[in-house]
Amino acid sequence: MGEVLEFPSRQAQGLAYLDHQLRDLLAAKGADPELIDFAAAQLTRIYAELSSSEHYSFSVTLPPGLDPGRREALREQIDQGLEGLRRENHALMVRLVAQLVLAEVKLFQHERAR
Repeated sequence: MGEVLEFPSRQAQGLAYLDHQLRDLLAAKGADPELIDFAAAQLTRIYAELSSSEHYSFSVTLPPGLDPGRREALREQIDQGLEGLRRENHALMVRLVAQLVLAEVKLFQHERAR
């Protein structure tokens, strides 16, 4: 079976979902369009930084003469471990992004009120 390509990418789908949720939440709270657009722009900027930081790359030198089956098993274990770490880190980073966007929205409102 070949590799499945998703369009749009998972990151684009995730950002679109977060953007929609943020816009709906702010609109329900009575935010004006300027505030909603500011918050969405901050979310997009910060999420883009987050996404670019999730591209891990490293190499492992295996001992010579390692059985091909064992080599593949090690590769799968490393892949699974990295994917678990990526998921955990991503969940934490999304929570931190939400907190940062909220803080920037509050600052924007405060500065705008002056």
